[in-house]
Amino acid sequence: MRFFWLGVFGLLAMVANAQAITVAAAADLKFALAEIAANYEKKTGRKVIVSFGSSGNFARQIPQGAPFEIFMSADEEYIFRLAEQGLLRDDGHLYAIGRIALLAARGSSLAVDGELRGLAAALADGRLQRLAIANPQHAPYGRAARAALEHAGLWQALQGKLVVGENVAQAAQFALSGSAQGGIVAWSLVKAPELARLGVAVLIPASWHPPLRQRMALTRRAGSDASDFYAYLQQAAARAIFERYGFALPAR
Repeated sequence: MRFFWLGVFGLLAMVANAQAITVAAAADLKFALAEIAANYEKKTGRKVIVSFGSSGNFARQIPQGAPFEIFMSADEEYIFRLAEQGLLRDDGHLYAIGRIALLAARGSSLAVDGELRGLAAALADGRLQRLAIANPQHAPYGRAARAALEHAGLWQALQGKLVVGENVAQAAQFALSGSAQGGIVAWSLVKAPELARLGVAVLIPASWHPPLRQRMALTRRAGSDASDFYAYLQQAAARAIFERYGFALPAR
């Protein structure tokens, strides 16, 4: 595994040397940030390379030398910890508040509702064999899924039936591919047309889990192009895309 990450870091270093902007982004941003980056590239001609994954994993990789210029975390605590270590320029900017949703593929036997009554019924009668979530150990959306299941009184009953994704995008893939009857995933992912046509999703009440306060920051290695893209992420055009993908926007 150590040699794998060295290879990844080496590849990213070559990309960075080619003057691309390198971004480590939480997996829930897969569709929203891809659209924002494409618009920015079209506007400026500057290349943006985004690596999507779990925020906790990125928070471990950055102190090990991962050559990212911007870190967009799904949990602001990771930003605060890295800032305390002197690895970021400052404690960053709150760019969005995320939400979670129950997702099932079209045609699934799982009835989808925000208060998880259908999930409880499917669990009770044996129809539910697998439920996908992101790994709560390092993925903020996995922790939110666990909190929601605990609120509904279902967490213990689901032990042995959870399919755990490395990140929330992988959990959504499991839920839609047949690896699970459904999943608790990021609302921002299921808002994307690519996923919306494959599944049905309903928001879970925000009060059922701690708020997903998503914060970003420039790392110490950020160059002027990265600083410009970071500023662009806070402008109206980018904020409108975040909002369209279901994120709540913090006040400026």
